[in-house]
Amino acid sequence: LLTVTVFLSTLTPKFYFALTVTSSFISGLIFVFEWWHFRKYGTSFIEQVSVSHLRPLISGTENSPPAPAAFSAGENETSRQNMPECKVWRNPLNLFRGAEYSRYMWVTGKEPLTYYDMNLSAQDHQNFFTCDTDALRPSDTVMQKAWRERNPQARIKAAYQALELNNDCATAYVLLAEEEATTIVDAEKYFKQALKAGEMIYRRSQNCHSQSPQHEAQLRRDTNVLVYVKRRLAMCARKLGRIREAVKMMRDLMKEFPLLSMLNIHENLLEALLELQAYADVQAVLAKYDDISLPKSAAICYTAALLKARAVSERFSPETASKRGLSTAEINAVEAIHRAVEFNPHVPKYLLEMKSLVLPPEHILKRGDSEAVAYAFFHLQHWKRIEGALNLLHCTWEGTFRMIPYPLEKGHLFYPYPSCTETADRELLPTFHEVSVYPQKELPFFIHFTAGLCSFSAMLALLTHQFPELMVIFAKAV
Repeated sequence: LLTVTVFLSTLTPKFYFALTVTSSFISGLIFVFEWWHFRKYGTSFIEQVSVSHLRPLISGTENSPPAPAAFSAGENETSRQNMPECKVWRNPLNLFRGAEYSRYMWVTGKEPLTYYDMNLSAQDHQNFFTCDTDALRPSDTVMQKAWRERNPQARIKAAYQALELNNDCATAYVLLAEEEATTIVDAEKYFKQALKAGEMIYRRSQNCHSQSPQHEAQLRRDTNVLVYVKRRLAMCARKLGRIREAVKMMRDLMKEFPLLSMLNIHENLLEALLELQAYADVQAVLAKYDDISLPKSAAICYTAALLKARAVSERFSPETASKRGLSTAEINAVEAIHRAVEFNPHVPKYLLEMKSLVLPPEHILKRGDSEAVAYAFFHLQHWKRIEGALNLLHCTWEGTFRMIPYPLEKGHLFYPYPSCTETADRELLPTFHEVSVYPQKELPFFIHFTAGLCSFSAMLALLTHQFPELMVIFAKAV
């Protein structure tokens, strides 16, 4: 002790200054390396070394459950090659304006639809329900103007004007079913009238579609009207509890118009089959549409996860699984959940009721919060019906983010998560809804620690340089 005291009393302020500068420089290098390692790999290097090498030496080797196997590289590579932009899609299960959205507004006083969303629907209606030959039919000319009207009452008035000119104007009945009908029963009545008129016009267009390009465009428009009406009638039957009738109508529609797969009618069919608890039929639909060459959706990915979870969820226990490891069926279920969560990371919070739901918008952004709202709104009941499915989701969904490479521009099973989704979702979802954002990885403890150590030692070096005598006295006292 005497020797140490004598040694410290002989040290000069220059030594203390050099010591603090050196320690600040070294801790700064460690901080820079830690930050670089985290940006590239998403983990702390010091933490990784301590967990991988030091902990087994101190506490002995522990049995850990096997890691889920990766999906096929082919799907990953194909997805990366087809990296889409933030494209907005029509919601396959969008509600009825008059019978559902308007009723919500009457009760709550809140607008469930944004102007951006309704404007997209107006553009859809003009693309689906109008064509260049509308000038030849006065009723269609009126309806062409009606779809452009912003005021709902003006649109409804125009629809009645079109019916006065032509009692078989299918698009006029469609508009009244969507916007004037205040119940699903009333909407179904209008759609049945639209179906009767639409089928007659469709047959007429089929007979003369080869005469000219104008007639081909008219057939295309009449086909769109017929498909839209049949789909909405199936959705009316589903909402009124006639599930088997709805399933038959959807199957017939998909068989009659197989080329219109971009309308995603299979998502309506999946939801109706889940309501019937016809899980074998659900699996058959998934086998056809959950294909490497087809675009994915939350409905596809999460329904596949639900079916795999159904096989093990009833007996699943996280404590038991951590002791004995995961069985093959449990690994498959966890893999499916990780795949679904990577595709759309916003869904679990709605299924686990950690976030409140709102009415789904008429358009959705795949992998975005709007798609998550639309999926959970219709499928939460199906997850609740299968005992233990939500518990398995709760125990495993957050593990997805440890598997995905970092930074967020990278992907694991799918193409990288688009950075534009948050902006688009804010345009689609109502202002009173808190938009969910992609879960960010938190900075590890050692990055905070090395940053604090570097800052603290740099401050000591500065004080030693400015007040050398006082800092020497302080160092000796310490």
